[in-house]
Amino acid sequence: MRVYWVSITCVEAFAKFLQTWTWVTSVLLGVFFTLFIGLLAITIGTLIHVFDPYDLIFRMKVTFSEGGETYEMWRKPPVDVYLKVYLFNVTNREAFLQGKEHLKVQEVGPYVYKESMEHLNPSFNPNGTITATPIHPLTWVPHLSNGTEEDILILPNIALLSFANVMSQASYFSKMAVNLLIKQTQSFPLVEQTAREFMFGYESTLVTLGNKFMPSWIVFDKLGLIDRMYDFKGDISTIYDGTTDVKKAGLIDTYNRLDHLPQWEHPCDKVQNASDGTKFPSLIKPDDSLYFFRKSMCRTMPMVRTSGKQMLNGLSGYEYQFKNGSMDNGHSYPENKCFCRNGKCLPSGLLDVTSCYYGFPIALSYPHFLDCDPKLREVVEGLHPSPKKHGTSFIINPESGTPLKVTVRMQINMALGDLSAMAHTPQFSNMVLPLLWTEIAMADLPTSLLARFILYLRIAPVAQTVLLYFLMLSGVAFIGLSMSAMIFIPGKGGNLMNNQMTEDGLNPSTWAEDRKKQRKKKAVQVARNRVEEQDRTQVENNNINIKSEESGEEEMETYYCSLLSPTDRQADLDADLLDRLKTLSDTET
Repeated sequence: MRVYWVSITCVEAFAKFLQTWTWVTSVLLGVFFTLFIGLLAITIGTLIHVFDPYDLIFRMKVTFSEGGETYEMWRKPPVDVYLKVYLFNVTNREAFLQGKEHLKVQEVGPYVYKESMEHLNPSFNPNGTITATPIHPLTWVPHLSNGTEEDILILPNIALLSFANVMSQASYFSKMAVNLLIKQTQSFPLVEQTAREFMFGYESTLVTLGNKFMPSWIVFDKLGLIDRMYDFKGDISTIYDGTTDVKKAGLIDTYNRLDHLPQWEHPCDKVQNASDGTKFPSLIKPDDSLYFFRKSMCRTMPMVRTSGKQMLNGLSGYEYQFKNGSMDNGHSYPENKCFCRNGKCLPSGLLDVTSCYYGFPIALSYPHFLDCDPKLREVVEGLHPSPKKHGTSFIINPESGTPLKVTVRMQINMALGDLSAMAHTPQFSNMVLPLLWTEIAMADLPTSLLARFILYLRIAPVAQTVLLYFLMLSGVAFIGLSMSAMIFIPGKGGNLMNNQMTEDGLNPSTWAEDRKKQRKKKAVQVARNRVEEQDRTQVENNNINIKSEESGEEEMETYYCSLLSPTDRQADLDADLLDRLKTLSDTET
């Protein structure tokens, strides 16, 4: 019975609700929905402003994780890097060897190779680093080259000049033995070689003997400058993966398991936090210091920003160059005194890298002796330095640390000592002999990679900013619209809110109190109806019981009367009639 009554009550309430539904009620529901949408938009916009989801996603992208996009780009960069090699062909061999003229050279090339950088066998370490073996295999690119690998040139005999320079400091008898060997093997300082032999190795009796009798020093049986530059066999590089500091992702932690370069004294031995060129620090600030390391350079090169922000293929970047004085040996910058070897400093602009080239007297400089001591060009003709043609430049995206354009130019020379006591080589005494210069260049990013970086670095942050302002402005607009609808839009009662109150029979000025009284009145009425319903149910049950009792009494009376005589029955009827009349009379009185 109770369930039935509750169902009836709900139906009646819904029916009354439908009866009181008006167009104003519909509009009010729309107003409150608009208000809700506005508050929701502002809430979402505030969360975007506080938590910056783009920054969170960006940091996840930059951090190295196995199989991640940034990790794969570091493991095997999908970029086109080219090595251009320019050789210095000697044009006056006989006149120079006879002491009649200064050495004259002619730049030939470029001989172009594609460099495919890769990190082999990468392994993640518990301390937030990755260890791998770097390799840089080269592939000949004939259509970009000016000449062929079989071009025959007159070039320095590196093996002879190196042996002569090393033995020039030996004892008298040792020098006699070496001079005898030089003459017997008919080794001369300037010889005809193909371009490939000079770059990747040529057979030399002196090199063969050195490899046979001094294997701990000469670990190769052919000597080629580019071959030695790109010898990464056995090297191990460990970089940061960015989990502890996202700015360091991709930077060197240790090289060959050392956090410094053993060939230099402190502070010139720095290698930690340098870049191998695949990735520079993330989130670069204008005053941040950047460092570049490449094994062939034998040291870390400091870099400074030289321009404001510029756009390259749709991405922003800053231009960096090697810091002024980076190739100085303490002549102009005393802090570079630690680059002098055994207390002996080369002329300004030369870096002694003998320790990295098997003890051979190799020195690095910028091409054509750019920014070097001018005296170096007085003994060699044919060199014409130009900052535009021979300088180094990096354009780096400051957010991701990705190099957008790279041009690294470096020249390899031989810094020879006093060879006056050595056979066939006196003309080269105390001379810095240019051998070749290289340009390692990445012109731009491939289209597929460029499109992804534009999406991540340009479109995504702009889209988030637009979304943020849209949410905040639309939220304010929705809230303002809903409040205006409730307050200022007129209705029969003055406005929508007052109009709804009036239709409900309420006084707008005392709306809250009236609504409270109305709810109380309805509650009382519901309770009263419930009690009346219960009373009606009880009365009906009582009537049924009374009827049942009266029916039983009538049956007993009929049975009793059947036992009486006719006279007795008449007497009982008369008595009953008198009682009824008396009762009626008392009632009227």
